[in-house]
Amino acid sequence: MLLTQLLSRHPEAIVDIVRQTPAWVGALLAALLWLGFSATRDRDVPAARLILMPVAMVGLALWGVVSAFDASGQLAALLALWTVCCAAVLAIGGRLAPPAGTRWNHAARSFHLPGSWAPMGLILLVFLMKYGIGVQLAMEPPLARDAGFAFAVTALYGLLSGFFTARTLRVLRLARGTPSLSLHQA
Repeated sequence: MLLTQLLSRHPEAIVDIVRQTPAWVGALLAALLWLGFSATRDRDVPAARLILMPVAMVGLALWGVVSAFDASGQLAALLALWTVCCAAVLAIGGRLAPPAGTRWNHAARSFHLPGSWAPMGLILLVFLMKYGIGVQLAMEPPLARDAGFAFAVTALYGLLSGFFTARTLRVLRLARGTPSLSLHQA
């Protein structure tokens, strides 16, 4: 039975699922929520810290693919799919302009970033996806060998990784003085 079906029929099962979740998962969620909340308000961010979010999200996504499907015998193909999906989003999203209000402060060597809830949404999507897939695979281990499931999950992880990375690259372009491109200019 799929996790969504179980929870729709027995919502009280969420209590047992959360009880059986290791404590470190809660600590990881707290760190990711802190990262997401920090993105909701205007702030000045050094380039090294700006890179932290996509690195964390790409790492979480790749860990999700490897931990879920390593034993499937399809890991090379899955990692290739992840790369293609991530690159496809980068090819499109990396060409867009940075978020409105984003500025590079050369003297301070930092970026001024406007607040946005979009990173929080993406962070929660990646985390909940990783968590839900982990629970589903714990309940139904043979699902890890289901090619359709593995490829769908991996493609989503790749797309989400591409979104995080593309946004960061659009912002980093400001430091190089590279003009922003919009779809109308391309």
